[in-house]
Amino acid sequence: MSLFEDTYKTIAAPSEGQFKDRGSKFIAYAYPLKGEAAARELVSALKALHPKARHHCWAYRLTPDRSVFRINDDGEPSGTAGRPILNALLSADVTNVLLVVVRYFGGTLLGVPGLIHAYKAAAQDALQAADVIELTVNDVYSVAFTYEQLNEVMRIVKDEDVTVRKQDFDNRCVMELEIRQTHVGKVLGRLEKVEGIAVDFVGTA
Repeated sequence: MSLFEDTYKTIAAPSEGQFKDRGSKFIAYAYPLKGEAAARELVSALKALHPKARHHCWAYRLTPDRSVFRINDDGEPSGTAGRPILNALLSADVTNVLLVVVRYFGGTLLGVPGLIHAYKAAAQDALQAADVIELTVNDVYSVAFTYEQLNEVMRIVKDEDVTVRKQDFDNRCVMELEIRQTHVGKVLGRLEKVEGIAVDFVGTA
């Protein structure tokens, strides 16, 4: 058993959901998310798509360890929109996801409990419509070797089911490999037994 978790859940593609209460319409959009800049672009795009909506509230979670999150009530009473949307993400245990709920006001005030329920219900509806997938946390390494060592390196790559992200076979061969974190020690141990090979850590996928 690993000392740490090296898998996380996210969504495969955008999805939508909605909730209605006393004339107000809450339309939820869930998106796979890579970074904070992309979140800003998606929220801006939805504001352009729904210019007459009263509020565009959102929450997101980022990184496999689920440590990065942000919420925005966009003018709704504090804690009635962004937090319930985030709670829907927490309940589904997904990360690298942006959830935006667009509200068209129906003329009747819903009150704090009503708003909290509406935003969470719309967000949950979008997540229930999503294709939730489980991914592994992977580290990326650059491996440089001679052409004569190619077969030996490729045998390790195949045996250990490692993903090749890039490769360049010139005078000296260079491959960028994506390795599941719990398998890094074993794979690098085998690679480093190949004489003259150079292995460098690139980052986390």
